[in-house]
Amino acid sequence: MGKTKKVAYSVVLTALAVVLSPVFIPVGISKVFPAQHMINVISGVIVGPWYAMTIAGAAGLIRNLLGTGTIFAFPGGMIGAFLAGYGYKFTKNIIVAALGEVIGTGLIGATVSALVVGPVFLHKSMALATFIVAFSMSTIAGSIIGVIILYLLRKVGVAIE
Repeated sequence: MGKTKKVAYSVVLTALAVVLSPVFIPVGISKVFPAQHMINVISGVIVGPWYAMTIAGAAGLIRNLLGTGTIFAFPGGMIGAFLAGYGYKFTKNIIVAALGEVIGTGLIGATVSALVVGPVFLHKSMALATFIVAFSMSTIAGSIIGVIILYLLRKVGVAIE
């Protein structure tokens, strides 16, 4: 895929991540916001790890500027997106991309958020378990949706590289 096409896909996927960010799924007493994670899996597969990470960063920045996001969008989204793309790049397996997103966001991103971002940027200690549970719920839901969308795109004949 050429660079111009990757940039075009990236712009559209960034816009979708921002527009869909208010959509949530009620899970018990919490709300799961799966849009960014869905986009991370889709972008990781379609445009690769570096573009996917950039999409997550740009969407996080726009959401923060609009007042609809938090600083935790950066480590969570960007690490998950990169690992989704990296996993797909080397295996060509959509499920591996989703697992990269879940590990990158639910475990690594949550850990960086709780142990680095919270204390350094917000000057607050954060409960790691709380971040892992919250991030994991969102990333698992979003990754499942992303996988379903990618399989549907393949089924209708859209080429996924």
